[in-house]
Amino acid sequence: MAAASRASLVLFLLVASAVLSLLAPGASAATCAPTQLTPCAPAIVGNAAPTAACCARLKAHPASCFCQYKKNPNMQRYVNSPNAKKVFAACKVPLPKC
Repeated sequence: MAAASRASLVLFLLVASAVLSLLAPGASAATCAPTQLTPCAPAIVGNAAPTAACCARLKAHPASCFCQYKKNPNMQRYVNSPNAKKVFAACKVPLPKC
């Protein structure tokens, strides 16, 4: 799959997850919106270097949200991927242990 296609797929999944989190009862959609992490999609999906915007978003995103994403079947393969781990390390953001 081409990098552009993968990035589009990730963006779609992020948007779909955000919509689902808005519809889920008791969800804290205001703080756990995966769409806030779209600047990181090229680094996670395409193996590009993370941008300053990506790192800033990762640092500002609540750690508890990453635990939610790890449990979400639509998101877990991105959060748990080797590229995601590289992005977290490059941005000096610890990936929470859930």
